[in-house]
Amino acid sequence: MANNVTKYIVRQPIKDLKGKIIAYEIRYAGESNAYDSEGNDFAAADTIYKLLTQNTDTALKGALSFMTFTTNLLMKQTPRLFNPDALVIQVDDSVIIHPLAMRFVERFYSEGYKIAVNEFQFSPRYISMLDFVDYIRINFQTTPDSNIRNIVEMAHSMDKKCIATEIDNAVLYQKAFVMEVDAIEGRYVAEQLLTTVHSSNYLQSNFFRLMVAITKDEPDVEEIERIISMDATLTYALLKIVNSAYFALRNRAADVHQAVMILGIGQLRQWIYLMGEENDGNEMDDSQEEFMRRSFLRATFCSELMKQGKKLPITRNDAYLMGMFSTLNYLIDAPMEDILREIPIAQPVKEALLHQSGPCGALYKLVLGYERADWSSIGRLAEELEIPVEHLTTTYFQCLDEVNSIWAQLTSMQEFETPASAET
Repeated sequence: MANNVTKYIVRQPIKDLKGKIIAYEIRYAGESNAYDSEGNDFAAADTIYKLLTQNTDTALKGALSFMTFTTNLLMKQTPRLFNPDALVIQVDDSVIIHPLAMRFVERFYSEGYKIAVNEFQFSPRYISMLDFVDYIRINFQTTPDSNIRNIVEMAHSMDKKCIATEIDNAVLYQKAFVMEVDAIEGRYVAEQLLTTVHSSNYLQSNFFRLMVAITKDEPDVEEIERIISMDATLTYALLKIVNSAYFALRNRAADVHQAVMILGIGQLRQWIYLMGEENDGNEMDDSQEEFMRRSFLRATFCSELMKQGKKLPITRNDAYLMGMFSTLNYLIDAPMEDILREIPIAQPVKEALLHQSGPCGALYKLVLGYERADWSSIGRLAEELEIPVEHLTTTYFQCLDEVNSIWAQLTSMQEFETPASAET
């Protein structure tokens, strides 16, 4: 029955042609569909309404957000839950052909909300609404090239911006540049966040916070562990140095807590100062920060799903490292096989990271699938892990809220003063 269809919500990045994230699309779906059919429209409206009333701060925190609204969502006045400066209301054909729904769209536009139209067509009903449209979204997989050119030229002549959607491969990615659209979105775009970083840096404000913590008269070991655990590069570097021949450990350290205990505050302080010299003057750009945030979210999501899943031969700590290290080959710019050879993580985690196989492969694929809005695989993988599908979206937003909250602290460098001992 339509009312029992499980819904998922996820954020996907929208980038300009220079690679900067300018917004996110909040995507929602049932187990089998990217967007709801007419028969599921009421169920979709009711589900999204309930979920977003609980998660408005999380969903729209930190960036402009695009969201497709069904007729029922518009009539429920759902857009008014969000600040007009933070939300772009997307509408598709089912709304455009509905006279009453379009009245709501016009009213929201007059109240300061921006409007986007999905999969623009050269038809009277689309042309007639252009006066109150800010963004035209073009599906690059289904729209002929000649139509794309005409839409882009017309849009730019009327001061509208064009977003190329469903950019899922390199060919479509290059076509978007040729067609001179204003922004791009799709699976390939999201993955480019990973393939373009290749940096051994760590987040400057994260490292600065660590410097402050380690130079206190009485350092808080739990705080130090927490800061290191938020950064894939710091975590990897710490585990690598502790498990090096210098320490000649009988049992290798497998997590941040063990590594910190082995090093002790004195040697840990020296290690941090050394890393500060190596990274002096290097700053992360927006794409790198977004990349680091993604690895942190994956780690948190893996760890939380681990609590709900069954038949997994790893600890929550292992699950956290699996998510955090899933991006490490892009940060370190080295093959994942070589990176994992340096650190003693659980074998099931290695199998998952290298081949998406083994008992942990399903958990890893579930997290990646949710991130990519791969709706067809989410239900199957959750069932395989015996994770209640109805908890996935709530868990995702709880993790996103936690990451956003901590990230805000990490990137507020102005709250801290450089410790005197760190300057010497």
